[in-house]
Amino acid sequence: MAQGSKRRVSGNKEKAIASSPVSGQAETFFRKPVVHILIIIMVGFLIYSNTFKAPFIFDDNYSVVYNPVIKDFRYFVAPSLAEKNNLTNFYKGRFIGYLTFALNYKVHALHVTGYHVFNLLIHLMNALLFYWLVVLTLRTPYASDYLQRDIFKPSNVRHQIALFTALLFVSHPVQTQAVTYIVQRFASLATLFYLVSLVMYIKARCFESSRRARYAFYAASILSTVLAMRTKEISFTLPVMIILYEWMFFKGETKRRLLYLLPFLLTMSIIPLTLMGFKGSSAGFSGVDEISRMAGLKSVPRWDYLNTEFRVIVTYIRLLFFPVHQNLDYDYPIYRSFFNPEVMISFLFLLALFGLGVYMFYASSRTKKGNRFWLRWVSFGIVWFFVTLSVESSIIPIRDVIFEHRLYLPSVGFFMALMSGIAFIKEALANRTGGIEKAFMPVMIFLVMGLSATAYARNTVWQDGVTLWEDVIKKSPNKARPYLNLGGIYLKQGRMNETIAAYQAAIKRKPDYAEAHNNLGVAYQKKGRLDDAVQEIQTALKYKPDYAEAHNTLGQVYYDQGRFDDAFKEYQTALKYKPNYAEAHNNLGVLYQRQGRLDDAIKEIQMALMDKPEDAEGYYNLGTVYIKMGKLDEAKALLLKAVGLDPSHVSAHNNLGIIYALQKQYEEAYREFQAVLKIDHNNKDARYNIEILHRDMKNRQQPN
Repeated sequence: MAQGSKRRVSGNKEKAIASSPVSGQAETFFRKPVVHILIIIMVGFLIYSNTFKAPFIFDDNYSVVYNPVIKDFRYFVAPSLAEKNNLTNFYKGRFIGYLTFALNYKVHALHVTGYHVFNLLIHLMNALLFYWLVVLTLRTPYASDYLQRDIFKPSNVRHQIALFTALLFVSHPVQTQAVTYIVQRFASLATLFYLVSLVMYIKARCFESSRRARYAFYAASILSTVLAMRTKEISFTLPVMIILYEWMFFKGETKRRLLYLLPFLLTMSIIPLTLMGFKGSSAGFSGVDEISRMAGLKSVPRWDYLNTEFRVIVTYIRLLFFPVHQNLDYDYPIYRSFFNPEVMISFLFLLALFGLGVYMFYASSRTKKGNRFWLRWVSFGIVWFFVTLSVESSIIPIRDVIFEHRLYLPSVGFFMALMSGIAFIKEALANRTGGIEKAFMPVMIFLVMGLSATAYARNTVWQDGVTLWEDVIKKSPNKARPYLNLGGIYLKQGRMNETIAAYQAAIKRKPDYAEAHNNLGVAYQKKGRLDDAVQEIQTALKYKPDYAEAHNTLGQVYYDQGRFDDAFKEYQTALKYKPNYAEAHNNLGVLYQRQGRLDDAIKEIQMALMDKPEDAEGYYNLGTVYIKMGKLDEAKALLLKAVGLDPSHVSAHNNLGIIYALQKQYEEAYREFQAVLKIDHNNKDARYNIEILHRDMKNRQQPN
């Protein structure tokens, strides 16, 4: 009796604690959507708080740093201007994505922080849209048949599904490449429009809103679909997913449903027509394939690419479950035969997984009511994963067979399937053991914290270009490209011996690597080894005769050797292969200046600045021409522009000081010469100019 009484007292205490006002208020507080939103934002910000200074790397240089299109809004207002200047290659089919880079450049120029903040905001908005998508799906007509309308009911786990689905998405380490790697904004921004379109479509199809609101939501969905199509090619699958969503989660008359879907089907023509537009109307659909190969590097034959993608998709799934050994630049083998055991096993595994998704859909119409929705949600997630991967992991060859940012959009389907699968298992086991419900929340929090810590650690690798490429080399030691990129960073840092070693390592792994030979020639030029430079650049041209950059580099070496006629020919050849090549125009202008052809020099340097308006060297060279012409005010304005773009430009500061001295502005002249000495303490020209300046000032102060 005594023991029994104790048990009753203990039980009463537990009941009193469970129903206490404080715990009840706390539970209610953490079920509020606004709290969920704040948690998602906070977690995402903390994970990426160490990325805001990560430098431009890899394709950032082509698409952002050296992209003339994003530096002039005229190209977006009047796209024909880009075509006239042969700059449509910088648009490709990603007009909206490049427009956002143009906005960044307008506000931040080339300061990386603004670009990273923009990328993070997109990622956070995607997580919130994903949260909203889950909430709306739990309120669709199909869900309402099998779930209680109050999805935030404390007695079950449904109200937590949306929160943890979004948290897994925002915290997973595999997303870091799409967020921290600046140019991969294309993937995250396309996903943003993708999710907006689907969410707006669901809002339009749910009859809780007024007719006017439903029309507005529907129009917003169509508009977002168009924007997605003009952001990245992966959006081609968006109408397919909207159709599948309609079929799986809504009801209605078939004819009426088809009318809803027809405009989305029509948007599927946007991407093929846009891509064909770059090759002319006669290019046909072969233009899509050709553009997808990304000119400049050999692409994998289509069937070999498909065989390889079976293995790649398995790698993607492994990364989603176990995000270890992440790599910016995988050294992935190419599989030439479908009958390779690894390919066949991967194909069978993927076929079984896709078949599981189909079976889940079939089972969702036959199993007991309580579990039908979760099975259908798992099915939709699996189908989403495969459909959204199909553009980049199918039969259309792309330059690189694997990149982690390609998982960004498909991961939405993975997290759908994962969390709905967890909910299904949770509900199946809840009746057998009471501990499963208590364990759910701590386990999910622990999982999110673990993923967040891993993502934060992964982002530390991106802090510096050297650490990033050294990490790649550690994981892909036999691939040439990482050594090429590491050498480029060493070159910018003036670490010439390490630069040469990196380029030689790239050539050792790929003897016909024209870019490595050319860059090694640049390194030799800077070391004063001009004959070695010529040999390396000529080797590059042997492997790639139309390599404009190599012709330009060879022209620079010839210029240093005093072979001005040969330099002129190389610059002209570079411009033949690449008419808008700013460096070649600039170098040709310098050569004209040396020959006394000042008008021609101005013309060439101005053409260089049109293509590369942020180039301090171009303004310096043009200012130097105007000094020779005696146009000191024009020269001064150009040199001020040069030092504004590059405060460490010694020659620009020095020439600016000379102009100030000639114009009797001695304080300004002295300031410029001191700026030179602050950068280069042993600069003899600046010291000599200061002596002359002091002498002139002293003579000016003496009475006649």
